[in-house]
Amino acid sequence: MLRNTPYMVDVALVVLGIIVVWQFLHMGAGDVAISSPAATAVRAGELLLSGSFWPHAAETGLALFYALLLALTIGLGVGTLLGAHRLSGAVAEPILVALYSLPKITLYPVILLIFGLGIEAKVAFGAIHGVIPVTIFTMNAVKNINPVFLRTSRVLGMGPVQTATHILFPATLPEIVSGLRVGFSLTLLGVIIGELFASHSGMGFLVMRAIGTHDVATMMAVTLILAVAAIVIASVLIYVDNRLHRRV
Repeated sequence: MLRNTPYMVDVALVVLGIIVVWQFLHMGAGDVAISSPAATAVRAGELLLSGSFWPHAAETGLALFYALLLALTIGLGVGTLLGAHRLSGAVAEPILVALYSLPKITLYPVILLIFGLGIEAKVAFGAIHGVIPVTIFTMNAVKNINPVFLRTSRVLGMGPVQTATHILFPATLPEIVSGLRVGFSLTLLGVIIGELFASHSGMGFLVMRAIGTHDVATMMAVTLILAVAAIVIASVLIYVDNRLHRRV
């Protein structure tokens, strides 16, 4: 408990600093540009107690789940193959990095033409954001496995399944979780961007509707709810990531 005290103090100071800066921005810009922290918190509470809010939250959560699942499945499969074949990995890595730096929003019109305005477009756009980090982390994890581990598995007569479950998976798990942590943030970003530009439901749709009606309090409240949810999930992933790396 005492070991976590400095960390909790740092978190409290960061939160307090954000609230102070937020309040000063509100005082300078006024309600027409940014609502106060207190007003935003009150509006967020009203949204959370409103029955009309939760279908939009469920739509975003479902799209995020499917997008993450797709990004993780493709990223693990492609990353494992590229990491196992060093020449393919060496050729593919700069290509993946170049694709990673490409502004994904330029692909959104193509996504809309293929998938339309439904949840499929949001899932595809979110997965596009998250799949490359997972692929890169997985590829490097497989590529950097200690060769002694693999030679030991051959000496012990392990089959492919045993080698994968007892050696490959434990050795690569910390890096895979790191890739998942980065991929989660980018996948969420992709899903929300998809809802901002072309969607009839979801948290991003609520933000755009609030912007259209100049409902600053609702816009800030939805953003606050998204930020808190993202920080909580990311904090859990960071905790798991740190624990796994300490065990290595």
